[in-house]
Amino acid sequence: MVEEEKMYDALGPEKIIRFYDPKTGLKGVLCIDNTNRGPAKGGVRMRPDVTEEEVFRLARAMTLKCAMADLPFGGGKSGIIADPQTLTKAQKKSLCVAYGKAIKHLAPSEYVSAPDMNTAEEEMGWIVHGNGNKKCVTGKSKKLGGIPHELGSTGFGVYHSTLVALHHLGLDPGKISFAVEGFGNVGEFAAKYLCEAGAKLVAVSDSHGVLVNYNGIDFVRLKKIKEKNGTVTAYGGSVFPGNKILDVHCDVLITAAIKDLVKIEDVVRLQFKLIVEGSNIPMNHATEELLFQRGILVIPDFVANAGGVISSYVEYKGGNVKEMWKLVEQKVVKNTRLVLNEKKKCPRCVADAIAMKRVLGK
Repeated sequence: MVEEEKMYDALGPEKIIRFYDPKTGLKGVLCIDNTNRGPAKGGVRMRPDVTEEEVFRLARAMTLKCAMADLPFGGGKSGIIADPQTLTKAQKKSLCVAYGKAIKHLAPSEYVSAPDMNTAEEEMGWIVHGNGNKKCVTGKSKKLGGIPHELGSTGFGVYHSTLVALHHLGLDPGKISFAVEGFGNVGEFAAKYLCEAGAKLVAVSDSHGVLVNYNGIDFVRLKKIKEKNGTVTAYGGSVFPGNKILDVHCDVLITAAIKDLVKIEDVVRLQFKLIVEGSNIPMNHATEELLFQRGILVIPDFVANAGGVISSYVEYKGGNVKEMWKLVEQKVVKNTRLVLNEKKKCPRCVADAIAMKRVLGK
């Protein structure tokens, strides 16, 4: 255990850069955690409460994710401290252009950015405009030679990781019920594919609350209502505060939004058989270990949600969308099976050990 902790500390971070532009009001932080395998890969999120610690934890997850997916990338992450809900489009564009300029000396030589919370293909285009080099980001529009994350590569990977885990548990995808925390890009696509496989969606949340219907939620109708009203809670039925998704009684929980969703004190209240981490850092390692001891299987974030960075790699090397879908399924399935091979160990411990040895070359 001590040896593993020393290996974990040896990963990084290599650099933490704070940036500020008085003209646009841009404020933020970039963490380059490790570049042993290649330039640090990781998206830029825009939130008013993004912190340096959060960015570092996400960068570390990217180091492990890229290694676990066996990609020629290291791990990084960046955060722009701003509230997109209060910004005009012009203001958001100016922040992204300024961000592109701020990372110009590092991207794409040491860091390659991508979409994350509150940033998508349009924002990537603005960053390219500020940076001057198309390779400084992935997740660009098709016009800029990109493979947009809006196609749902991460959710597609989460779906395949879930299928492998269900098979491991001896559960039929067509006979299980599931809940999705966060009906954004990742949660929506994971829900879509699971519903098409015959699984019953019984709960879904967004920033307005949790919709629960144990009779089943129609995915197509839900998507239309979300697009029209801006929230899943307009679907009709029982609505509860966001954290109440942890009290839903169903087989599977897909996390797909906020960090630190599950606290250690929440462990005793959870009734799921399987939790698949579609979001980054939805709980800490100690919480995952306790859940494993309780008999609740947790598929780690950097295994389950690697679809986005695999898609980024295909874009980075000039591949196409067809190649992207094939590689996402192939790698996510292989790696989920790999971490479930050792049945007596917590999947996080197995995955960490594999990824760290790949990064450190040991």
